[in-house]
Amino acid sequence: MLKQERVDYILGKLQELYPQPPIPLQHKNPYTLLVAVLLSAQCTDERVNKVTPALFQLADNAADMARQTPAKIREIIQPCGLSPQKSKAIAGLSKILVREHDGEVPADMELLETLPGVGHKTASVVMSQAFGVPAFPVDTHIHRLAQRWGLSSGKNVTQTEKDLKRLFPKQHWNALHLQIIYYGRECCSARGCDGTVCEICRICYPNRKHAKKTRKA
Repeated sequence: MLKQERVDYILGKLQELYPQPPIPLQHKNPYTLLVAVLLSAQCTDERVNKVTPALFQLADNAADMARQTPAKIREIIQPCGLSPQKSKAIAGLSKILVREHDGEVPADMELLETLPGVGHKTASVVMSQAFGVPAFPVDTHIHRLAQRWGLSSGKNVTQTEKDLKRLFPKQHWNALHLQIIYYGRECCSARGCDGTVCEICRICYPNRKHAKKTRKA
């Protein structure tokens, strides 16, 4: 199967399986999404969703969160891991949003990336899921599957993002990002599939006999 044939098949299959993929992190506005995405670094979405109700009961907007101490925030978010850094980042970015953006999350990739604890992936998620701006955040699931499906050389997530943006039409990026994540979790996980087990891997590479080794992000 040629690369474009794989691209077309994968896009069609994922749209069939996940026609309207929900955003996995529970939130109610761009600010709570930003905080939830920040907390999800090296942590599962499931655990984040267990922690955020208590956090957002304490403060669900930048102004209220800016009045909290990092220590108070850390008490709540500790189960998510990296709580010292994450609590400082949440407190810090909240103060910046109040001081420089009237308490609102800016719909601007470059401005988002200047906030404490907000890297390119986090900013991309917020731009795509909160503001509907086409973006293609690459996490470990997407990085792994892009290699298994022969869509990227996969040397790093930056290269993977560039390759996927080049291959798939922009209007599909936001949904496709979520669709690949769901498929990676449910059908083509790191341990559940080695590039020869799941349906997409088998259809794209029917003659593959050995496990596909993937470079870590």
